[in-house]
This record gives sequence, structure tokens and C-alpha cells, in this order.
Amino acid sequence: MSRTAYRTCPLCEALCGLELTLEGDRVTGVRGDAADPFSRGFVCPKGATLGQLDGDPDRLHTPLLRGNNAPVEAHLEADWTAAFAAAERGLRRVIEEHGKDAVAIYIGNPTAHSIAGPLYSSAIIKALGTRNVYSASTADQMPKHVSSGHIFGNPMAIPVPDLDRTDYLLMLGANPLESNGSLCSAPDFPGRLKALRARGGRFVVVDPRRTRTARLGDRHFFIRPGTDAFLLIALVHTLFAEELVTLEHHVNGLDDLRALAVDFSPEAVASVTGVPASAIRTIARELAGAERAAVYARIGTCTQAFGTLASWLVDVLNTLTGNLDRPGGAMFARPAHAAIYRNRRRPYTTGRWHSRVRELPETNGELPIATLADEIETPGEGQIKALITIGGNPVLSAPNGARLDVAFSGLEFMVSVDPYLNETTRHADVVLPPPRPTQTGHYDFALLSFAVRNYARYSPPVLPLPEGRPSESEILARLAVISSGLQASPAALDEMIIDSTLSKAVAMVGSPVHGRKVSELRPMLEGGSGAELRLDMMLRLGPYGDGLGADPDGLTLTRLRDDHPHGIDLGPLEPRLEEVLWTVSGRIELCPPTFAADVDRLRAELDSARPDGTGAEGAGAEGAGFLLIGRRHLRSNNSWLHNVPELVGGSNRCTLQLNPADAERLGVAAGEVVRIVSRVGALTATAEPTSEIMPGVVSLPHGWGHDRPGTRIRVAQDNAGVNVNVVTDEQEIDPLSGNAVFNGVPVRVEAVREGV
Repeated sequence: MSRTAYRTCPLCEALCGLELTLEGDRVTGVRGDAADPFSRGFVCPKGATLGQLDGDPDRLHTPLLRGNNAPVEAHLEADWTAAFAAAERGLRRVIEEHGKDAVAIYIGNPTAHSIAGPLYSSAIIKALGTRNVYSASTADQMPKHVSSGHIFGNPMAIPVPDLDRTDYLLMLGANPLESNGSLCSAPDFPGRLKALRARGGRFVVVDPRRTRTARLGDRHFFIRPGTDAFLLIALVHTLFAEELVTLEHHVNGLDDLRALAVDFSPEAVASVTGVPASAIRTIARELAGAERAAVYARIGTCTQAFGTLASWLVDVLNTLTGNLDRPGGAMFARPAHAAIYRNRRRPYTTGRWHSRVRELPETNGELPIATLADEIETPGEGQIKALITIGGNPVLSAPNGARLDVAFSGLEFMVSVDPYLNETTRHADVVLPPPRPTQTGHYDFALLSFAVRNYARYSPPVLPLPEGRPSESEILARLAVISSGLQASPAALDEMIIDSTLSKAVAMVGSPVHGRKVSELRPMLEGGSGAELRLDMMLRLGPYGDGLGADPDGLTLTRLRDDHPHGIDLGPLEPRLEEVLWTVSGRIELCPPTFAADVDRLRAELDSARPDGTGAEGAGAEGAGFLLIGRRHLRSNNSWLHNVPELVGGSNRCTLQLNPADAERLGVAAGEVVRIVSRVGALTATAEPTSEIMPGVVSLPHGWGHDRPGTRIRVAQDNAGVNVNVVTDEQEIDPLSGNAVFNGVPVRVEAVREGV
């Protein structure tokens, strides 16, 4: 007999509600949840295949162990007791012999799409006491955090475009019609953009490719990869030069910013960016003249050598045009789980410690993923000997992944929390698989902080866990306990965290429980697990919460789950700059000294550009020099959905896109093989000439290359593709954030002739 269940899709940042049809313990149908007030029935091809992902026969259900010095093909099933014991022995041995910094941790992208990752990853890091912390953030969005940290004093205060009310949207380096949005959670992004245009608004896209998103816009401008910061500072220059600045907030550094922008006129940057000076001036005037406007930039602007400067200049533009923190502009979400009563006015800093080999600075408690291989391969005190990975596949997602693949094979011990034996976890001595999505509760801690409308939803498990099967939260909590060396249970860890949080809340002026006793508050929390107890606590202490009894009508986990199974609409975004602004001055720091100093690097690059505007890389010059960029596919999410048959093939192809003029110059036709060569490596791919990519630019999608032995992902192996990160360079990073450079990678492209 079939039944229906509801949950939030955990596969991307859009937060879409799903309606599941189940037969026994099998998902037989998936469609959009029409009753969800945020997504209103929208579903993309990824969400529609949640049942196939949930029931994937290659998904691991029991732990795997690999004996000492055994080959990667030698993983054997084990019970949970033996697996945790092996993890404890391996980690404790490395810590005792080499010290805490000899153990590193890598936290992957899927972790942000779970309830367990945000709740327990920090506990593992704290228990390890290591400075070798790495994550997908330095392959993705770290420039946004560093920019917000310096401007607003708060690295999590990332404004999002108020899509439903804006009149003018400028978008750079983003393709939400394929990605469904990033650091901007918006179900049915395509529908929201169409609604913007239908109400008379305008939508302008700047991108090296004419993407599906660009085709939807009013106008699209090609831009040379890696030059977004030049375009953005030229827009700033124009606002000052034409006296178009409108300030609605108190700022520091306005005159310093004006002085920095003087050299970057539209005419000065046009040949470098490829965007005409007249177009730059028009965009600046349109931004300033629109009643409500927003600038939104994403991964294409972050994963480049000037990623932090580009992120900073986006918020500068939103501020200078009077559109920061106002309806229709760039605003801050107010998530239900985040307390707003904490006073954190202190300087934002990076570089509290540095990596051992390349001396790269820490940002937000992490070191750049681009230097992980250095730290594993280089002997000496502090060398990484053991690694924990949680929901990640850095062999495919990190720069120069081939080097990292070799480095992992030399570790003394490795433990991975992952549902698959993939290109990274094949190196693990212990693999601890989390349960199926239907057996797991879901709440989006990370993504709700970037929603374009205030909203909350909790999805309880649809199916029970088998007897003896730990939840993902219990797996991570057990790893935290193991890492600490203490004899304790996961439940004891949860109680310790709850007690600490409540103790701080009762002592904090402005807290809804200020002055009360922890012993009174703890019995009020409800939940069937430690994760649910902690979520209930956070919701009740949050901006819509009941304050543990202080507001009888306020939000609790029970109320959210039982009264709002499709989610609750908490209203449109509202101005809240005062809540998120943590700078010591209490003002927006519009021109932080760190960024001002890095503008010298931008100016030097401008000065060194050749008259033809191609720069040092030679992109577009005669010969075979190109700039490589990545691209998104609607039916793909990095590497972790490539084992679902319905999501591979068709338009989801791992081809090298290049402009037809470049293909003709190389003597390459569609379907022929080309070789892509960079400083660090070479690979071959099938050519796909298309006029939708800028001359001098080539594009490969991210997350492919499933051709390594020792994995157990049959569909992915049959559709292996090639790993673009064989040719990306781990030595190239944005110095302010440590973010890897995947956009604008200099490569040589050549035809592969038969018999050669």
C-alpha cells in the first residue's frame, strides 16, 4: 500500500519541498510539494530523482575496512562496533605518535546540505585540536566570507538579492538556471527571474558564456575570465565620476574608495575585460537610476585570482547605490535558528595561523584546500599523517586533484564519512556510511541563512533506521568523542553542548532567557534525538522562537514539525543591518586597508596588460593559448550525483566547449578529440564548438573523472568523463581568501590527430 511523505530536497541550495510516494521502504514517486509556501510545487530534475539516489544499489549501508597496506580494491564489510574501534585505534595512534596537527579534516559540500554536518563538524574539529582544517569553502565561496568579515565584521553576513521585489538585477559569474542558485536560496529561480521581467524589471548578465541564465536576461555581456574585479571597480569609478552615489548607511572609507577607483575608468578596463566602456557606463547609470536594484555575483567571481576584491566590490556597489539592506536591493535573511542577541563587536581577522609549507594564512578557521597536498607530502614536524573526510571528494574537486590522489595514498590512516566508495574514499582505511536520505531528518542550517524570503522547514525521517544503524548525527558525534580521547557517549556530547549554549544564553543581556536557570530550561527541550533537541533549542532561542516559554505563540520544533509539515513562511526580507553589523566602529567599513592594499595588485595587472587586452596568459592570441573556465549542468551537483542513471547523459555532457572561430583555427570539428595542457597536467576531451562561449575561452564541467580503480560507483564509471582538475593549478589562489583559482586557468589546446 502506498503512502505520501513530505520533505525538503537535500540536493542543492534551492530548498524545494518534495512530495514523496512510498511503497514499503521504497520511494516510487517524487514531485514538487505544492503546499510548500516557498517552493510552491517547483522541482528540478535533480530533486525528481531523489528516489533513485535513496535506493541506489551502490550506496553503502555497512562500514568498510581496509587492512594495513592493502590495495584500494580491498575494502571489506564490517559491523559498526569494529568500524568505530578501528577508527579510534588509527586516529589515537597518529595523535599519540605525531601530535594533534598530524590529523587533518576535510569537510565537503554535501555536509552543508545535512542537519548533522553543521551541528557536529565543529565538535570534531574542537576535539581534534588541529589547525589542519580544510573544506570545500576554499574551492568555492571563501571570498564572500572574507569580504563580509572585513566590511560588516561578520563573515556570515552575506547579502542576497531581494529577487521578488527588485527592479534591476546585475548578475556576474552565476548561472542559477543550471545551479538553482548559490549563496542565494531561491526555489524556482527561473520563475522568479521571469517574474522580475514581467513586472517591468530588467536583468543583465555578465559571463564568459552565454548560459541558459544569460539567454533569459535582457542583455548579456561577454567578459574575459578573471577580470570581474576590473569591471566592478570601473562601475564604482563611474558612480563617483558622474556623482551618482547615494548613501543610506553610515560608512567609513568613502574618500579612500573614491581615490582607489580613479585609475579604473571604463575606458581603462575595457580592453582587459572585453566589456565596452559604453556598456560599463550604461550599467552604472542603470544601477544608480533604478528604484530598486541589486548586484549578485557567485562562483565564477569567487574562484579567480581577484575573488575577494570582486566580492567586496559587489557589496560596495550595492552600498553606493543605496540598495544595501532595503526592499528590492541586497538584503540579509533572518533564519529561524540563529540567535540575534549576541554582541560580537570585535575586529575580523584572518591569518591567526599559517600553513606549514607555503605559509598561507588561515581564513575562518580553515587553511586553503590548495595546500593540502603540500602538507601531506612534505616531511617535518606537523606533517599530516591522518585524514578525516566528511561528505567530500577532493580528488575530483580540488585543484591539481591528481597530485592529491597520490598524496592520499601515502597517508598512515584515513577515515571517511560517505555513502559511496568514490575517488577519494577509496583511500580510506575506514568508511562510515550515513543512512539513506529517507532515514534522515533534515533542516537547512546553512542554506536558510541565504534565503530570499524568511522561511523554515523541518523534515523528520520518512523511514525508521534499521536496528543497530547509527544516524549520521550519531556517526559524527562518535567521531568527535573518539577524537577527544574521552570515554563518553554521543548523547553526553549533545548534553554538554546544550548545557554550554543555555549557560551562555541565560548570561547574555538581550537573550529571551536572560537571568533564568539552565536547570529550569533544559527539561523544556523536546526531540527524539540529540540533533532534534539541539534544533529545538536553537529555534526557541531564535528570532521567531517561544523563548522557552516567554512567548507562548513562538516557534518550537514540535510546532514547526506538526503544525507546518510543508514549511512556514516567515515573511519577506526586512532591513536588519544593525543586527548583522559587527564592526568595532558600528559602521560599514567600505574600504578596508587589506582590500585597498590588494588593489595595487589589480592596478599592476591592468598596467601589464598588452594593447590587445589579452594579458599575460595570451588568451585569444594567435596560437593555442586559452583561458579555461568551469560550467554548471542542471542535472549535476559537483561529483555526487553522477551515479544516478537519470542524471547522466543527454545535455549533461563532459565536453570541452570552445568558440567556433577557435575550433576552426585549431582545425577541430564537433566530436573530435582535443588535448588540454596546463602547467600541472594534461587531459583529452571531446570538442563541442558553440558560439555561446567567448573567443579565447574554453569550458569543461566540474566533478567528472570517474575512471579510477577501487571505486564502487558503476553508473559513474560507465559515464566517467574527465577531471578538469587535472589541469587546474594548486599554486594559483586568491591571496586574501586562499580560494583556489578555477576560473581563468591558462591552458594550451591542440587537436589530437589520429595516430599521433
